[in-house]
Amino acid sequence: MELTKATLAGGCFWCLEAVYQRIEGIHRVVSGYTGGHTNNPDYHSICSGMTGHAEVVQIDFDSEMVSYSKVLDWFWRMHDPTTLNRQGNDVGTQYRSAIFYHSEEQQELAIKSKQEISSKFSRPIVTEIVPLGSFYPAEDYHQNYYRQHPENPYCQVIIAPKLQKLNFS
Repeated sequence: MELTKATLAGGCFWCLEAVYQRIEGIHRVVSGYTGGHTNNPDYHSICSGMTGHAEVVQIDFDSEMVSYSKVLDWFWRMHDPTTLNRQGNDVGTQYRSAIFYHSEEQQELAIKSKQEISSKFSRPIVTEIVPLGSFYPAEDYHQNYYRQHPENPYCQVIIAPKLQKLNFS
């Protein structure tokens, strides 16, 4: 089986990770950073807003089970792509909405998907569609965060309701 990669930013990576880990055909979800101008960023540095990186998830998926278009359908459903540099109370460029494409085909599908979904929102979509640069996995304590810390207040207040809304609870 050959896996395909997708890299997406839509607010806190814990939220995206928790959803994508529940979708059939997705084999691995790694929280990390991309889209910035410094090498080897860490959580503290990206939270300063000075590195230019976004919190992202990099997904390995079986495209025979779940298409890239379906991965994008979930992306649009799990965050608000109309808010610039924020998702809820998470504010800053590190929380921007972005699709970091791995190929021309992904770029084309992302543009098409964004155009198709735009009519479902009352405000313009601000999601960037840009080529993937360097991807840096986040620190170990950020990986599988919701699964390891469901009792965390952020998980209870933000992630659990999101999972319930998407029928994953």
